Amino acid sequence: MAASDPHPDSDSGADSGADYEPHSSLLPFRPTLRIRLTMFYGGMFLLAGLILVLVMYVWVDQAFNLATQVPKITVGSGVTAEVGGIPLTGDQFDAYITAYQQQHTSAALHTLVLKSTSALIALLILAVAFGYAMAGRVLSPLGRITRTARQVVSSDMHRRIKLDGPDDELKELADTFDEMLERLDRSFESQRKFVANASHELRTPLAINRTVLEVQLADPAASEELQQLGKTLLATNKRSEQLVEGLLLLARSENELTDRRPVDLAEVARQALEQTRAEANAQGVRLTSVLEPAVVAGNGVLLERIALNLIQNAVRYNQPEDGWVEVSVGMVDGAGELVVSNTGPMVPGYELEHIFEPFRRVKGKERTRSDKGVGLGLSIVRSVTRAHGGVIEASPRPEGGLTMRVRIPAG
Repeated sequence: MAASDPHPDSDSGADSGADYEPHSSLLPFRPTLRIRLTMFYGGMFLLAGLILVLVMYVWVDQAFNLATQVPKITVGSGVTAEVGGIPLTGDQFDAYITAYQQQHTSAALHTLVLKSTSALIALLILAVAFGYAMAGRVLSPLGRITRTARQVVSSDMHRRIKLDGPDDELKELADTFDEMLERLDRSFESQRKFVANASHELRTPLAINRTVLEVQLADPAASEELQQLGKTLLATNKRSEQLVEGLLLLARSENELTDRRPVDLAEVARQALEQTRAEANAQGVRLTSVLEPAVVAGNGVLLERIALNLIQNAVRYNQPEDGWVEVSVGMVDGAGELVVSNTGPMVPGYELEHIFEPFRRVKGKERTRSDKGVGLGLSIVRSVTRAHGGVIEASPRPEGGLTMRVRIPAG
């Protein structure tokens, strides 16, 4: 579709038509990949057949020469002949010649079959090797398309294939893919600009509201009812600010990081523990940790957000008495691993697939209260983990609570 009727805004399609107009005018047909492969394998079959015919001609000639050879014969007086010093009569001589020719013909045919089979196997090996090499050359653009697709999957939307070569199906596929990437890039760019502008527009009035409320609460002449109303509105405003910041971070963390630096997950987890310790003490939740060095490649601020969100989530959704949160960091199979386990309410296994979705909470009285958070914590964790090329797993504990496991590649 892209090659037969290219879009006006597709640079690659326009360049394709301009580059290959002279080529298409010289040929009565379009050199598609199907025609090229057909001609290539047909020509290779013809070449192999010609070589086999020539080789068979030489070997058949040798076989005929061997089969028609006769022993040295000495003709005596009368009707006798001497072969190898043995006198033979006429009938014996005819029988000897017949047996001799049959024996040598059989040997010649046997040799011919062996040589033909050997030649066929040799030609098969050469044909497979040559065909494999040529097929790899013909299909090499597919590797380029695949590599570009992988880079695009990594959120590098600026990559393009820009395939050069004959105007065949592969070039048509590459041009169509480039056109699709161009449209997606424009769409994602406008989405990013919208999120940035919207967050800015939302944060400004929220900041103004917070300032007005804080000034009002600082007034000593304000009545108790007004103070309580101001505190309620300030808490609501703070929650709205957290929601806006969470949405902005979630939108930004969807892209894979291009600038990576060595970051120690143990240091990241230690910072997150210090920020959460006061809240844990207030709720009576015991924090324990086993932090071993685990250096990974990534962004320290975003990795700290992973640890902070997981630990805060584990503290807030815990049991009211004798609750605990365990944090461990280490290297596992060449990747840095952060594990956060906590006590808490029972979590059904069928609910685990929903806990990473924005504004989704596990059903239950303890996990639906609005003062726990804005419903974006685990969504941000998953997005940041994916941006680092890592994986996150959630598994319920039989006694209640969850175990969250995050693995980030070391490099």
